[in-house]
Amino acid sequence: MTLTARVQQYLQAHHVATLATHGTEGLWAAAVFYVHDGWNLYFLSAPTSRHCVNLANSAQVAITIQADYADWPGIKGVQMDGVVDEIHGDALARARDLYGQKFPVVGKIALAPAAIVKALAKVRWYRVTPRRLFYIDNALGFGHREEVDLQAGATNPTH
Repeated sequence: MTLTARVQQYLQAHHVATLATHGTEGLWAAAVFYVHDGWNLYFLSAPTSRHCVNLANSAQVAITIQADYADWPGIKGVQMDGVVDEIHGDALARARDLYGQKFPVVGKIALAPAAIVKALAKVRWYRVTPRRLFYIDNALGFGHREEVDLQAGATNPTH
């Protein structure tokens, strides 16, 4: 399996990304549920949250995605840095569709609990466009890290 295929499979299999931002109060990290489309990640969050307030200060972010491993040789994950923008229009419709597929409670809002509906009314949707992306796989050697070429197949990373 190619590196691109392994990373895409990993992104699909996981749900939470740790988003690191910087603002007037300093550095901050927050866990967000995400979906991906190619290399872009999409998440939703309240615009008043500290990480979103920070994004108004600087759109630059760092992200990690990994499971909670108990042993170093099993560690796998994604590290990336990129920029975030708030999305609207067709991009928003696409993100909502993908999000609903991965997280059905969002896709079937009419069936969602009232607290979820109320919370979703207050969020905005964001896209992370990565500039650099690394895949870590300690099963291939301690500290094994490969950089993904985001330009090769960037619009359709299926090879």
